[in-house]
Amino acid sequence: MKAHLSPRDFALTLGVVALWGFTFVPIKVGLREMPPFAMAALRFFFASIPLMFFVRRPQMPWRYIAAYGFAIGVFQFGLLFLGMNLGMPAGLSSLVIQLQVFFTIGLGIAFLGERWQRHNMIGAAISAAGLVILGTYKLTTGATGTLTGFFLVIAAALAWAVGNVVAKRAAGEHDADMFALVVWSSIVPPLPLVAISYVFEGGPAAWRAVASAGALSWGCVLFLAWAATLFGFAQWAGLMHRYPTALISPFALLIPVSGIASGALLLGEALAPLQIAGVLLVFAGLVENVYGAGVRARLRRAR
Repeated sequence: MKAHLSPRDFALTLGVVALWGFTFVPIKVGLREMPPFAMAALRFFFASIPLMFFVRRPQMPWRYIAAYGFAIGVFQFGLLFLGMNLGMPAGLSSLVIQLQVFFTIGLGIAFLGERWQRHNMIGAAISAAGLVILGTYKLTTGATGTLTGFFLVIAAALAWAVGNVVAKRAAGEHDADMFALVVWSSIVPPLPLVAISYVFEGGPAAWRAVASAGALSWGCVLFLAWAATLFGFAQWAGLMHRYPTALISPFALLIPVSGIASGALLLGEALAPLQIAGVLLVFAGLVENVYGAGVRARLRRAR
């Protein structure tokens, strides 16, 4: 397992989190016409169909494929959307779900025998302070949520972390293709998400809304399926396989930063000074996490 990010993988990691942050724009656009659970079901349906007929099933037991599909597709997105449905604002949810970073690192230590180095802890603490500032801004500007919704989003963060660890273990034991894992695991979420949509989104009315959605909303669904899911999760799982979780997972803290930037650029949402301060702290923590140990080692050698 590599201890330092190669320039190519560093750029790839930044690209994935920037992509995931940008997805808040098509999600917002698509949700104008589609209910969230129905939209999530379609996202994973088109991530698996028709590609599963052309991509060979990953060479690993079905339990890993199903576990990853349930963790990422059903529990992460199901609990996240349910929490938002019960009162958690989208912006605040995008911050709270980044607790997955710390859950992933903890699960990696507990189940994968990984170690958390001092620079990982320092970097995570600095970035967490940035997220607290961003969250404080959200709360002071009226982004409040229900206690039930808050805990559901935390549970969604834990589900995401479980999916990360499942993918890492599966890849380590079977050296499987991560793209194939994402394609085949995406056949798991649609039916459970359809059931959740039926219960929480008005039954047949939810699917009438889907049927009447315009081309732009369908384009958003396909973007989420092919770019955010197939490319994003496959590359992320591959990075988690090649590097320690404590090195890769903190980059997810950039997702709300990318979301804020995308909203400012594409939706005309203004950036407040407090938000800028939080963003800078998140970046500072990631720089410490990736480069801190190497910089201090070079400084010691130079003395």
